Amino acid sequence: MERELALELVRVTELAALAAAPWMGRGDKNSADGAATEAMRSMFDTVSIRGTVVIGEGEMDEAPMLYIGEEVGSMQGHEVDVAVDPLEGTEIVAKGLNNAMSVLAVANKGQLLHAPDMYMEKLAVGPALAGKLSLNDPIHTTVEKAALALGKPISDLTVVILDRERHATMIKDLRSTGVRIKFLSDGDVAGAIAPAFPEAGIDLYVGSGGAPEGVLAAAALKCLGGELQGRLMPENEEQFERCISMGLSDPRKLLTVDDMVGTEDVIFAATGVTPGEFLGGVRYTEGQRAETHSIVMRAKTRTVRFVKSLHYLPNKPLLRSI
Repeated sequence: MERELALELVRVTELAALAAAPWMGRGDKNSADGAATEAMRSMFDTVSIRGTVVIGEGEMDEAPMLYIGEEVGSMQGHEVDVAVDPLEGTEIVAKGLNNAMSVLAVANKGQLLHAPDMYMEKLAVGPALAGKLSLNDPIHTTVEKAALALGKPISDLTVVILDRERHATMIKDLRSTGVRIKFLSDGDVAGAIAPAFPEAGIDLYVGSGGAPEGVLAAAALKCLGGELQGRLMPENEEQFERCISMGLSDPRKLLTVDDMVGTEDVIFAATGVTPGEFLGGVRYTEGQRAETHSIVMRAKTRTVRFVKSLHYLPNKPLLRSI
């Protein structure tokens, strides 16, 4: 993939974030998601790729969401796999909370895992713990190994986990170790990426969340030198067979970053909609302008760019058409 593609892609997440931001705090997650999706689809038309969505928001009969199998881009340039979440954290935006963002990942064709829409068990860490922990270990063992590798007491570790009833036993086990726990209401991608940013103050991400979000987070962590291990959690025979039909011969195998995003290059881009651990949210300023904070990074070079942009909204015709 050409390196210029990275900056083209951040324009896609910027427009999606700008489209979703007016719905912040209005209690209408569907309208926020729809606006972000239409903006992302429109801006993709300007990007020089022949892309196919392998991770999207639904199947073809659920349009206008960006569906699995949809072609995006100008249909010129490289053939690529595309993973998208136009609005990661729809409920967050509806309630005016933190950590909502527009996010995408692009890799050469055939590299991204066709992750089915089901739960995935996850363990995400930053560079300091990459290669030192295992999702196969009990959570107390994981915590002990992490503390030893980081050279600090367990009581100084901070673990992030989605605040869900299904995590009750894991939370109880974490409490017994003495770690600090930070709960997420939503924002699975942001939570899994956070351990790779020292300023976030988070050491581990654990628990289960969406499989598509796991692949997006794996793309980011590959660029950052971190690690995500995952295991799909099919709940019935139908979901098990769906995994197999999507090319996963062993749906319950331990998945590595390379399993999820391939061994070649990958580009990850995200723009904050509401403020989060490592991105600011959309902020409206005087003169019909809006400020966005984005991140765009590439695995091949490990270059990480933070992009602060000031947009003159009357000159955004794609926004006016949504």
